[in-house]
Amino acid sequence: MKIVFMGTPDFAEESLKAIYEAGHEIVGVVTNPDRPKGRGMKMIPSPVKEFAIEKNLTIYQPEKVKNNEEFVNALKALKPDVICVVAYGKILPKKILDIPPYGCINVHASLLPQYRGAAPVQWAVLNGDKTTGVTTMYMDVGMDTGDMILKQEVQIGEEETTGELWDRLKVIGGKLLVETLNQIEKGIAPREKQGKDFTVAPMLSKDMAKIDWNHKTAEEIKNLVRGLNPIMGAYTFLNGKKIKFWKVKVAGEDEIYAENLGFLTNGTVIVSDPKDGIFVKCKDGILKVLEIQGENAKRMSIQDYLRGNSIQEFDVFE
Repeated sequence: MKIVFMGTPDFAEESLKAIYEAGHEIVGVVTNPDRPKGRGMKMIPSPVKEFAIEKNLTIYQPEKVKNNEEFVNALKALKPDVICVVAYGKILPKKILDIPPYGCINVHASLLPQYRGAAPVQWAVLNGDKTTGVTTMYMDVGMDTGDMILKQEVQIGEEETTGELWDRLKVIGGKLLVETLNQIEKGIAPREKQGKDFTVAPMLSKDMAKIDWNHKTAEEIKNLVRGLNPIMGAYTFLNGKKIKFWKVKVAGEDEIYAENLGFLTNGTVIVSDPKDGIFVKCKDGILKVLEIQGENAKRMSIQDYLRGNSIQEFDVFE
């Protein structure tokens, strides 16, 4: 089929690669404009654009798609059979949705109707879910509200981070998109309306990254840490300095004796040892810190950190 592909990050690149290797005719690739990045603020192309350049595909980078008649006309001129949209980052107006005869197909990284929105992978981890998956759907004017086509469910590892889950789901998404297109072409693709029992996955905010020692359990803090890894990292303060936690676990009974700690403030370091690491009292349970990043420093194992930095027993994270 003749396909216009719309997407931006590496998650989308994997789907573009999959349909390219499946032999579909990609008549145009639409991605976000290059953005400045890094200390030098150098203009960096998206992963989707980099793949399109490598394969000599035609690229479009409109700053906006709504009320952009020139862009709409350019898409119409391509006469695509279908438009595939994967993590593009912009809401498509009805004028674009109506262009391809087979519709606009979206790859969404959740089991819809759960986690509609911008950050489904992150919220599944943040909420401590045991399962998630990928859904392909026919797009409509709503936010991830279109009729569902195919789904694939996966288990989320107990210690799995957002980054690790993202890397698994992007591969699944690419394969599911190829199968979806195959079924659409054969006229056998299912079409299932979404139920009203849905949840949303809004964009993450920086203020949610601060660890709340007073109200969150060890399990909830663990989920926060792995849910924000590698996006921004969960952070706390010690002696006025910002410290990020990149990897933690809930300490087991075989690792630490944790009774009679009620008199201690939540966030108190109860063990600090260069060999065993640090253990921190929480509202419920004990958190063992495995990977840490000091202020203006690199992330490292807690053992390496403690060799050059001092965290004392009874210090309190704030």
